[in-house]
Amino acid sequence: MVEIWKPTAIEVAQATDKLLPDLIETGLKALFVGTNPGLYSAAVGHHFARPGNRFWPALSRAGITERLYSPFEDHLLLKQGGGLTNIVSRASKRADDLSKAELYEGAEILTKKVLQFQPQKVVFLGITSYRSAFQEKQATLGLQERTLGKAEVWVLPNPSGLNAHYQLPALGKIFAQMWR
Repeated sequence: MVEIWKPTAIEVAQATDKLLPDLIETGLKALFVGTNPGLYSAAVGHHFARPGNRFWPALSRAGITERLYSPFEDHLLLKQGGGLTNIVSRASKRADDLSKAELYEGAEILTKKVLQFQPQKVVFLGITSYRSAFQEKQATLGLQERTLGKAEVWVLPNPSGLNAHYQLPALGKIFAQMWR
């Protein structure tokens, strides 16, 4: 049985600036990159943990995972060839709480991680943060012309439940396209 822990509102609020460790190893098929951890995820210590986030359902629909994983099983993604990190490591209530300087510095740190761990693909989950951090104002969703080291760069929609532009079936489809 998967351990599931629901933090209190106070525990979530206290997660501001907390760090969420990367799940990364050499030679991954894809390194998934969020903007930064949300407070809920930082409070429970697992990636994309807020109820309503569609990251894990999108992976399942895309066939990247053999079943729907709980955020508390995020470590299992490594066995499927996927890793998890963020542009900015510190947790915040909202991604727009991050400064441009933090995003630029995060892009530099992420680039060093990519060069060290050499994933085949770097997959940004959210176009706005990718455009800001890498100063790619004209970037669109999908495969980018830019690479990071030898890794392909993909930009996919943010899987947050707040992103109404992409519903789960469309997310599953674009995740599957990237994974192929």
